Amino acid sequence: MKPAVHTTFAERAGRTLGRMWRGLMRLDRKAHGRLVGLGWAPGMAGAALLVLKLVLLGVLAYTAFWLALLLAVIVVAAWMAQDSEGDETEEWAIGEQAEHKHNPGYDPILYNDAPDPRYDKD
Repeated sequence: MKPAVHTTFAERAGRTLGRMWRGLMRLDRKAHGRLVGLGWAPGMAGAALLVLKLVLLGVLAYTAFWLALLLAVIVVAAWMAQDSEGDETEEWAIGEQAEHKHNPGYDPILYNDAPDPRYDKD
C-alpha cells in the first residue's frame, strides 16, 4: 500500500487561486446575465463590465502606487535616522541650564557636571 501523498504548498496555493478565479468568472457571468435580463444588449453589458474591470484595476494601481511611495518614504526616513550619529545635545541641558558649558574656560569639575566628552583624559 502506498503512503498518503502530501500536497505541497504550491499545489494548495494553485488550487486556491484556481477556485478564486472560477468564482470570479462565475460572478462575471452572473453580472452579465443580470444586465442582459434588465434589457441591455449583450455587447453593451460586456463592454460595461469591461469598463468596470478597467476602472477597478486603475483604482488598485493608484492605491498601490501611493502605498509603495509611503513605504519608500518610511524606509528613507528610517535609514536617515539610523545614519544620524551623536550630534544630539544632552537631554537634560535645556535653555540656560547648559549655557555655562559654552563659555570660555569651562571645566566640568568646577560645576559638578557630568563628565564632558570634550575633556576626556586620553
